[in-house]
This record gives sequence, C-alpha cells and structure tokens, in this order.
Amino acid sequence: MLRGIDLDLPTHTLIRIEGANGTGKSTLLRLLAGIDAPTEGRITGRRARTAYVPERFPAALPFTASGYLVHLGRIHGLRTPEAADRAGSWLARFGAAGHARTPLPELSKGTSQKVAVAQAFLAEPELLILDEAWTGLDTAARDELDRAVAERVAAGATVVFVDHDPRRLAGTADAVFRIEGNTLLAAPGAPATGTGPRIRIEAAGPPGAKLPAGLPGAPEHTPAPDGGVRLTVAAAHSDALLRTLLTAHPPWHIRQVATAPAHVESPGPQRSATDPGDRPTPEAP
Repeated sequence: MLRGIDLDLPTHTLIRIEGANGTGKSTLLRLLAGIDAPTEGRITGRRARTAYVPERFPAALPFTASGYLVHLGRIHGLRTPEAADRAGSWLARFGAAGHARTPLPELSKGTSQKVAVAQAFLAEPELLILDEAWTGLDTAARDELDRAVAERVAAGATVVFVDHDPRRLAGTADAVFRIEGNTLLAAPGAPATGTGPRIRIEAAGPPGAKLPAGLPGAPEHTPAPDGGVRLTVAAAHSDALLRTLLTAHPPWHIRQVATAPAHVESPGPQRSATDPGDRPTPEAP
C-alpha cells in the first residue's frame, strides 16, 4: 500500500521513478494514468490527453496492428484518415511498418511492444506514462523511443517512466524519485531539479518584450550583465528553448550559448499533483 505520496508533475518535465520489485512503482504509474483510483487522498489537475504504456501489453485483441492504432486514434478524437496516417508514421518510426496488417495475436513480443509504444504517441499526449516501455524493443527502437520521449518533453508534455536499466535516459531526467517503505522519496544523490548537464543561453528581445510563456524546460532566468536575459536549462531542453526564442513574435536575438557551471540544489519538500500547485496524496493497495 502506498502512503503519503506527494508529487508535482510540471509541464516540460521528465521524471524517473525507481524502486525494488514489488514496492509499488506500477501502482503509482496506474494512479497517475487514471487507470486506478486512490482508496484515500486525491489526484488533481488531470491532463486532457494522457497516454500509458503498461508493463505487459494485452496483445490478444481482435485487431491488426494498424487497425488497433486507428481505433485508439478515433477514441482520442482523431478523424480516421489522420489516425491512419499517424499509425503508419509511428509504426515506421519504431521499425514495425511491415507488420501493419498483421493480427495482434500473431506478432512477436518485440513487435507487440512497438505497437504498444506507438499507441502512446498517437494523440500527442500531455502526460505520458511509461512502465518498462523499452523492455523487448530492439536497439534501434529503444533509441527511437528515447528521441520520441525527448520530443514530447520539449513540446510541453510531462513524461513519467520506470525502467530497469539505470542508464536509461541517464542525465536527462528533471527529477528522480524512489519508492521506499511505501512512500516516495527523492532518489539519493539525485536532486529533484535534474541531474544532467545544463546549458546557459544569453538572449535579448525587442525593447519592452517579455519572455514567452511556458518556455521548454522551465529555465532559470536572470538579467544578463549587458542587458537581455540569461537562461539556464537542462541540456535535453536547450534545442527546444532556442527554437521557441527564435520563432517568437517578434523573435529574440541569441547572443551566446554555453555549458553552464555544474550546480547542486537540495531537494525541497515533495508535493503530489499532475500540475504545479495541486497537492493530491494518492493511497492505494
């Protein structure tokens, strides 16, 4: 039974959940995905589009791979042609285009997992929950999933994942938590503000311009010595941040991009929510 879970899930954030087998990692992910409901406490700030990849994909369904993805796309509100186009695109990205017309029960475990992962990206989710989603994928598909996760985070989504490989997305997570004693703690040695390299960007906007809202990676910002602003962000979000500044209306001028000095922050008290400021405390068996 999980108790005292207190967690914020801000946008533009990649969060890793760790813990020994049987500690409740999958239970927590199912709560966040809205599949299970807490027996006590509450979860607030549900995202309009949430996607979930379970630890075990139920492949014995009466669909072909493409038919299943199109069906889920329709459930997410996509028109059939758009759902079919996205289904084909994601199957191709994960190396499963040749199995589009194969019935799900006839797929290998690895190809089934590719379909499971593809369905999670169909509707461009705002909250993406991945429970051992890399398991069973070949190297190329695992690398593609890494890229797809980075794209969703850069686009403003929150991604929460569990994976048995400690090297998975190493250095790119914005927060790492560990389940111990039925509760959630900041992982030892992993500050809640992120563990990877950081990039410093100095930029200047037109006179009187304000920074665009919702910048990727929620960068720290301070005034630059010669005017403008100095932004510091996790390296995983730096490209998306630069694109946002350069394509703003009017665009910002980028003066300098450099690696920021390493820093460590002490983890503060953890809160629980799917949006900043919410404080649910889910409890489940």
